[in-house]
Amino acid sequence: MKNRLIPSLLLMAFITPVLADTIGSVDTDFRLIGPDNKIEIESFEDEGVSGVTCYISRAKTGGVKGAVGIAEDKADASLSCHQTGSISLNDKIKSGKEEGQDVFKKRTSLVFKSMQVVRFYDKKHNTLVYMVYSDRILKGSPNNSITAVPILPWQNALPATLVPAVK
Repeated sequence: MKNRLIPSLLLMAFITPVLADTIGSVDTDFRLIGPDNKIEIESFEDEGVSGVTCYISRAKTGGVKGAVGIAEDKADASLSCHQTGSISLNDKIKSGKEEGQDVFKKRTSLVFKSMQVVRFYDKKHNTLVYMVYSDRILKGSPNNSITAVPILPWQNALPATLVPAVK
């Protein structure tokens, strides 16, 4: 047992999770002690497919348990992914070998629960489909949300809404 524990801990130390940028949050429930319950919005890029950015909103539990990291967050989340640059798929994605590949994972309880985003490729419609769901060792939740990103040609120009108006 000890022989397996040390390599496992070393491996976990070098695994780098996908980092999400916090965009903002809104309070949903006042807590007298500790931070309020809130809905947090984060963004992350699909490291396996350049040119895709995803936005996730999820519940975050406050209070004393939330402040010290032992609270369990709800399984509800919403997901929206968009093409933000040129997309090129590797052969593993095109062949379907990476169906259900994790692109984002966040712990939502002290030990047994996590929220994750997985990627699928719809070859027939040339579209990437992302799904967010929460899993748990016992009594997982069927709550989920999906978003689709059609793969379109990308021009190296700013969208019309970002181009300064000519006077």
